[in-house]
Amino acid sequence: MASGISAKHGLLTTKCSVFHSLQRKILPHAICIQRPTEVKCLRASTNSTIESQHNEKYCIDIVRSRDYDGFVSSLLLPEDARRSSLALRAFNVELAQVKDSVSQKTIGLMRMQFWKTTVEEIYRDDPPVQPVSAELWRAVKKHYLTKRWMLRIISEREKDMEDRAYRNLQELEAYSDNTQSSLLYLLLESLGVKDVHADHAASHIGKAQGIVMCLRATPYNSSRRKVYLPMDICMLARSFSKNIPVSAFPAFLQTVVLEDYLQRVRRVDFDVFHPSLQKRNPLIPIQLYIRSWKKTY
Repeated sequence: MASGISAKHGLLTTKCSVFHSLQRKILPHAICIQRPTEVKCLRASTNSTIESQHNEKYCIDIVRSRDYDGFVSSLLLPEDARRSSLALRAFNVELAQVKDSVSQKTIGLMRMQFWKTTVEEIYRDDPPVQPVSAELWRAVKKHYLTKRWMLRIISEREKDMEDRAYRNLQELEAYSDNTQSSLLYLLLESLGVKDVHADHAASHIGKAQGIVMCLRATPYNSSRRKVYLPMDICMLARSFSKNIPVSAFPAFLQTVVLEDYLQRVRRVDFDVFHPSLQKRNPLIPIQLYIRSWKKTY
């Protein structure tokens, strides 16, 4: 009896072994039937991460090379707003360099139209495959940025394709307000700041920044021979600082750069063509850090 059971048990074990052996030979992929899908998802996730990192690096590189002061200022923003700030500044750089990078006005207007369409597509959750567009879409989704400010920057840059000198200070102020101030409004939104005093300061600081940028560009662009010193605007902007929430201060750190330039202009008797003004002040990053630490602008 015992021997019979042992024999049956042995036969059963043998049959099970044969069955599993045949199963492995006939269905070699049965155990990992979902692996192709898992691998596909993993690859998609990896590709998405790599693409996101590439987009971020592109924005960092273009801002660092074309707007170094803005790049350093962005590094001092809270981590939650830093990447979005770089995306906004990269967007601004892309628009600013159109005028100097095209040989015909028509080509420049086509590029401006591309960015108008891009902004509309970003707000439809369908951004084009382009690094700055992708980063801008990410910033819009994260901070609910206002589309009107972006379109305002594009429209004003488009008008500037006429390539003519500003007729008066008011015209330059209007251009600066529509470009630089609009950018500051977007930076405030990325910081989560909604405050009328901060917006008021952003308006004046944007105007001052645009005028100083015009001054700095005078040696490069000899067709713009008019010089405007925005000292009254800088003082007016600073007078609002007592009413501005501390959380808004990081958006205005670039006023340190404006003040530094105006001080250097005074030292060379307001000669905007002086060679010393074409050199970058190596102490700017330290000055920005100190102002950031003191929470002043």
